[in-house]
Amino acid sequence: MRVTLERSSLLKSLNHVQRVVERRNTIPILSNVLLQAEDGILRLKATDLDLEVTETVSAMVEQPGATTVPAHMLYDIVRKLPDGAEVILSKSDDTMLNFTSGKSQFRLQILPETDFPDLTAGEFSHTFRIQAIAFKGLIDRTQFAISTEETRYYLNGIYFHSVEDDGELVLRAVATDGHRLARAQIDAPVGSDGMPGIIIPRKAVGEIQRLLEDPDGSVTVELSDTKIRLTLDSLVLTSKLIDGTFPDYNRVIPAGNDKKLSLERTVFTAAVDRVSTISSDRGRAVKLSLSNESLVLSVNNPDSGSAEEEIAVGYSDDNMEIGFNSRYLLDITSQLTSEETIFMLADSGSPTLIKDSIDNGAIYVLMPMRV
Repeated sequence: MRVTLERSSLLKSLNHVQRVVERRNTIPILSNVLLQAEDGILRLKATDLDLEVTETVSAMVEQPGATTVPAHMLYDIVRKLPDGAEVILSKSDDTMLNFTSGKSQFRLQILPETDFPDLTAGEFSHTFRIQAIAFKGLIDRTQFAISTEETRYYLNGIYFHSVEDDGELVLRAVATDGHRLARAQIDAPVGSDGMPGIIIPRKAVGEIQRLLEDPDGSVTVELSDTKIRLTLDSLVLTSKLIDGTFPDYNRVIPAGNDKKLSLERTVFTAAVDRVSTISSDRGRAVKLSLSNESLVLSVNNPDSGSAEEEIAVGYSDDNMEIGFNSRYLLDITSQLTSEETIFMLADSGSPTLIKDSIDNGAIYVLMPMRV
C-alpha cells in the first residue's frame, strides 16, 4: 500500500471518523481507523460496534492496499502538520505503517484489516432525501431534552416518525427526559410515509448534528427497524437504533391550558439568567409570580440569599405562582426563534406548554417544580 494526499483532505475526514472511536477500548481493533486505498481514493472507516462512519477522499494511489492504525494518534499527527503539507502513507510489511510528510517521519503500529468489524446494514425498508438544514433543525430543537437516565434507555435518543397533523403528513422528532419534552416537525419528505417509528441514540444524534454542517446540502436517509444510514456526499454514517418502545408522548402534551402568558423572549431569558445566579446547583428553582400584565421572577437560596426581578408581560388571567427549573427554562428559550414567546398555563402543579408566537412546528412541555 502506498498513497499520497493533501493534509487538509485527510484532516477533514479524520475529524469526522475519529470522533466515533472511544478513548478506552477493551477490543484493540476498535481503537483503530481502517484505511483502504484503491482507484484514486482513500476510504476511512471507524466504528464502536453501534455506530460506523465511512468517508472517502481523493488520493494518488500508487499501490492499493488496506490496514488499520490508531485513530486518535493519526488524527493528532495530521492535525499538527503545517497547512498545505502533503502526506505519504505506505506499508511495506504487516507490522508498521510509514507516515511521511516533508521532513517528518512516523512509523505507526498496525493491526490487520481483516480483524476490523463491519456493521452489516442489511435491508432498508424506507429511503428518502431531506435538506440537511431541515434535518439538522429537527435535531437542534429537540436534542437538549434527551434523557441521560440509563434505566429508561428508550428515552436516551430522539424518536422520529411520520404522522398526520391537521390532514398533512409530517416528519416529527420528539425527545423527553420526564421533566421536559421537545417536539418539532416538518413536512414529510417523499418516501417517509409509513416509515417505522425509530429512536436514534444520543451518540449518533450528536454525530449527525456535527456532520450536517453544510446548510445547502441534502442527505439520503435509509431506515429499517434496527438501523439508520445517512449518506452525505462522500460520507456514510450507519447506526444501530434503540430497541425499545417510545412512550405515548401525546398524553403529556396539555390540551386544556387556558391561561395565556406572552412575553419578550430576550428580556425573559436575561431575567431568568440573572436571578438564577443565586440558585444552588441542586435546586435551580425560579418562581414565576403572575398578575395583571406583570411577571415577578424570584429565587430564594437559604445558603446565599435571594433575588427578584419584575418584567412587563401580556397576562390578564387569575393571579398565580408557578416554579420551574431555571436551566430547563433557558434550554427551551434558547431553541425558540420568534421574539414573542407564549406560555399556556393551567395551574401551579400542571405541565406548561411553551411555543413561539409564530408557528414553526415546535412545541415544548415543561413540568413545574415546587417552590
